Amino acid sequence: MERDIARSLLKIGAVTLRLDPPFTWASGRLSPIYCDNRLLMSYPSLRREVARSFAALLERERWKPEVVAGTATAGIPHAAWLADLLDLPMVYVRGSAKGHGKENRVEGRIRQGESAVLVEDLISTGGSSVDAAKGLAEAGAHVIGVAAIFTYGLDKAVRAFADMGFPLATLTSFEVLVEEAAKGGHLSAADEAVISEWRQDPAAWSKARGGAG
Repeated sequence: MERDIARSLLKIGAVTLRLDPPFTWASGRLSPIYCDNRLLMSYPSLRREVARSFAALLERERWKPEVVAGTATAGIPHAAWLADLLDLPMVYVRGSAKGHGKENRVEGRIRQGESAVLVEDLISTGGSSVDAAKGLAEAGAHVIGVAAIFTYGLDKAVRAFADMGFPLATLTSFEVLVEEAAKGGHLSAADEAVISEWRQDPAAWSKARGGAG
């Protein structure tokens, strides 16, 4: 599954390498590589593959949610397709509570103590995903896990999820994606060298170029 999803992302051009300027993440950290999973929305067969893969991941992890939640905005469509496949209720979690109306952070109906899986498109430093999981828990849900399409596998993210006690599982990973990209001729030797340098110490690489560490 990990390699199938990685090849699908490469097939649609979701992975981009850019050095001048590098990509800026929401955390302020700079990166030479970006994985744009939003492109999956435009490919019906691939988004169905992702939904089925998420269902298989839940079975593998033995997560049995009563509700599927999505992060706003990129996690919403995948949560919706998964919820539809599993015939489960769905909610989504805003980045922050609305400043008007009911001032909800979680949209949709979540009952106290209901088990929920939070669906995310990718995990970088983990901050926004952990915050969304906290928001879901504060709304009364029992967050049994966070499921994402892709993770960069950064230590900062691993620590963030561990510190809050939210299990994380993903469909594919940075290592698998780079391996498949190299095998498929998507990366030159120079590209691989840059990515390898970044991966050895992403914080230092970012700070050296004026970004967050």
